[in-house]
Amino acid sequence: MLARLHSHAVLGMDAYPVEVETDLGWGLPAFTIVGLPDASVREAKERVRAGIANSGYEFPLRRITVNLAPANVRKEGPLFDLPIAVSLLAASSQFVSEMLEEYSAVGELSLDGSVRSVRGVLAIAEGARRSGRRGLLVPAANAAEAALVGGIEIIGVSSLRQAVAFFSGDEALAPAKVDGLALLGTAGSGQPDLADVRGQELARRALEVCAAGGHNMLMIGPPGSGKTMLARRLPSILPALGMEETIEVTRVYSVAGLLGGSRPVVAGRPFRSPHHTISHIGLAGGGASPRPGEVSLAHLGVLFLDELPEFSRLALETLRQPLEDGMISVSRALISVTFPARFMLVAAMNPCPCGHLGDARRECVCPPQRIDAYRGRISGPLLDRIDVVVEVRGLTRKELTGTGSREASASVAARVAAARQRQRRRFAGAAGGDACFCNAQMPAGITERLCRPDAAAVQLLEQAIDRLALSARAHHRILKVARTIADLDGAEVIGAAHLAEAIGYRGIDRQAWHGC
Repeated sequence: MLARLHSHAVLGMDAYPVEVETDLGWGLPAFTIVGLPDASVREAKERVRAGIANSGYEFPLRRITVNLAPANVRKEGPLFDLPIAVSLLAASSQFVSEMLEEYSAVGELSLDGSVRSVRGVLAIAEGARRSGRRGLLVPAANAAEAALVGGIEIIGVSSLRQAVAFFSGDEALAPAKVDGLALLGTAGSGQPDLADVRGQELARRALEVCAAGGHNMLMIGPPGSGKTMLARRLPSILPALGMEETIEVTRVYSVAGLLGGSRPVVAGRPFRSPHHTISHIGLAGGGASPRPGEVSLAHLGVLFLDELPEFSRLALETLRQPLEDGMISVSRALISVTFPARFMLVAAMNPCPCGHLGDARRECVCPPQRIDAYRGRISGPLLDRIDVVVEVRGLTRKELTGTGSREASASVAARVAAARQRQRRRFAGAAGGDACFCNAQMPAGITERLCRPDAAAVQLLEQAIDRLALSARAHHRILKVARTIADLDGAEVIGAAHLAEAIGYRGIDRQAWHGC
């Protein structure tokens, strides 16, 4: 006898339909799974065998063939356990249901018949909706995650018996619901506050500018000056995620397998801070079956690289494409996938290997050749993609022991939100501006139309181009930063003061930086 049940598999950031066909034939008892399964899928027959028996059903001693169609695409992971078990019970006439064609199912089976969570359920729910399915059976632990997708019934099941009872009509299970607005309302709770930072007015201002425009930032200063402390407080002044952005970020974490029962949704801006020993694959994503890397896990949030020159040159160079395109393509011999990677890069480094170059309190002991080699680990093209470079100096005794009040994140976040609102209104009235969410994302054509400085600012910009030997990319990035500074001031036109501040943030002489 033959039975069919629909399922889905994850490929990159999307899901594609898989039809689970189970046939019971005559002959010596055997259990075969075909359709290009990997080892974890082939092992499903042992989990299914034990799960069926321990759930009180009879495992048929027949020649069992399970086909996972389409057969030319590799299947991986334990998410087919539940549909295989349900279709096997249906094929052996242990229950009868007319709903097998209307629903899809995914889930891993334990040996006792309980259903465990799987990764990629949010993408699977979107795929099931696109396929026209009425509903999707998922592990109970994944129900809240999948319920973010509207237009389809999400049925959470905790065991094989519960899934069979639902299909046979013996138990009515209500579709899972999730209050997305309530989840978004708790996103900012428990974040570090800017009020904890002592001194560093220049760095705080630069942080505000970067948050308002979505710009990349590099902080240079001696050890203990507060670079990491500042970076970790950046998410507290960024605008909150909208519902669509929340689903987009949650999908990445779901595919990466980083969601759980206690964290069904990523409601806050991601902040990723990988160690400098990370490989280029860990940073960009990849593997035999490509998974998202740190640049994708930081999507719509912050990627913080502390001790920037200590990262491998290969790892740093992988950042160049996603910083420009907002996505990263990972190609392997049999597959090519694209992951989203629209993030703010925030990096920190010491001015020299010992960390005390230019520090009035301690003398630098590094020879010039070693300083040049240390700074030369950061390539010119990567440095060109950083909009704001700011010096974070060591704190004075008065700043360390002072007790004066410091501006909190809430007030800074209000100015950032107002600046972002001005940007959205400007983009709404510009051709091609629909794809932009902040100034840093403007392509060259829109930058030239929306970032026109006044006469005095143009003269200042021309002098900066000659003196700093700015590239075309650097020229456009200065205009974007100046536009953000004007937005923070509520100005419609970029003035000389706005442009001067933007140029100051790129004031590092590139030739002196690389010692050439």
